[in-house]
Amino acid sequence: MKRAYRMNMLKTFTKGGVHPPENKLSGNKPIEKLGLPKQVSIPIAQHIGAPSTPVVNKKDKVKAGDIIAKSQGFVSSNIHASVSGTVSKVGEVMDTSGFRKPAVIINVEDDEWNDSIDTSSDIIRNISYSSQEIVDKILEAGIVGMGGATFPSHVKLSVPEGKKIDTLVINGVECEPYLTSDHRVMLERTEEMLIGVKLIKKALGVDRVLIGIERNKPDAVDHITNFVSEEEGMEVYPLKVKYPQGGEKQLIKALLDREVPSGGLPLDVGVVVHNVGTALAVYEALQKNKPLIERVVTVTGKSLSKPSNFMVRIGTPVKDLIEAAGGLPEDTGKIVSGGPMMGKALNSLDVPVVKGTSGILVIPEREAHRAEEFNCIRCGKCVDVCPMGLEPYLLKQLARLERYEECEENAIMDCMECGSCSFTCPARVPLLDYIRFGKTNVSQLIRNRKQK
Repeated sequence: MKRAYRMNMLKTFTKGGVHPPENKLSGNKPIEKLGLPKQVSIPIAQHIGAPSTPVVNKKDKVKAGDIIAKSQGFVSSNIHASVSGTVSKVGEVMDTSGFRKPAVIINVEDDEWNDSIDTSSDIIRNISYSSQEIVDKILEAGIVGMGGATFPSHVKLSVPEGKKIDTLVINGVECEPYLTSDHRVMLERTEEMLIGVKLIKKALGVDRVLIGIERNKPDAVDHITNFVSEEEGMEVYPLKVKYPQGGEKQLIKALLDREVPSGGLPLDVGVVVHNVGTALAVYEALQKNKPLIERVVTVTGKSLSKPSNFMVRIGTPVKDLIEAAGGLPEDTGKIVSGGPMMGKALNSLDVPVVKGTSGILVIPEREAHRAEEFNCIRCGKCVDVCPMGLEPYLLKQLARLERYEECEENAIMDCMECGSCSFTCPARVPLLDYIRFGKTNVSQLIRNRKQK
């Protein structure tokens, strides 16, 4: 039997990183199916790239799995109805950032699915598709990166001419504190997820697959290792626990000792990275003809009575998830979409679950307030922990002074917004907030330059 993992070689990335408390409160909670909401609000831009264009109108009848918005351009993604019912309106809904965005609102009437979808629990193991058919089907199914980045998956698999991919990396790290949705997928949907990995592997035409999992999930390491022990070219690597190990560039450095250049992409070093949740979605799209209409979401928090992992239909309001997890605790101070490091605080519980929603974190009042900010003491800790090798204190100052050209010169766009700098700052300076502000303005500068 092949040795499928190397326990004596715990790898990690070498530049920066922090060790926030893990708080994996829902790690042992099996995935539960959340009941259907009364209404879903499905945004038409749940991905990086061009928003989709609605193809339904008010009063149209839809089934779960029907397309309701078509992708526009190469970097875009189809959107499908997650429920069966009647389109209430094509209007707007508030997103996680507090902005109103175009969405299709559907009143739920029953649970009828598109006739082409295989809703049985049978696992389909035979892979009969060509590489191009796999890419086309992923595009059709509206699959995006489910680790949070929401980059359209078919784009990652469409390798540009002149680029050569030799390794597929599967990201099972889930280094963000509190979140456990990927952990549960690896334990409960193992075979389907690994068939999805094989489909992605075939689409890329590679022979080598590395699966990275942090060692704080030994059950997932052992479980997946047992499944892949006889698979040619697949290896499981337990990794040291260090945040943000789940970043693409950090994971590539840890597993392959390759460094993605500034402004570059993983494909520049011969690698494509996909999340375990994305691999499961690929399986369902190809083997079950099921588009991306639901996902696993962790609902957690120290005061929550029932931290859980739910399979949730896209468009379900956050309030339904919190209610299913025991209701909103009296001492709630903040609700975050995502984890505590990279997530965004919500200003409404009506915000819908989208393709990139990995978790909902309920933070108690005692932990929700920011500590008092003091002057920077020039300690350099933010530089030491930056996994991208940036100078956060400098980028913060340049952004505050609106010196955006200098922000760009100092590689502000390389910032992955992991929050390590803010986490470690002894003066409690909200460095990431300033850097995000600077990135927004530098992005506009770049767009304006391209338009000239």
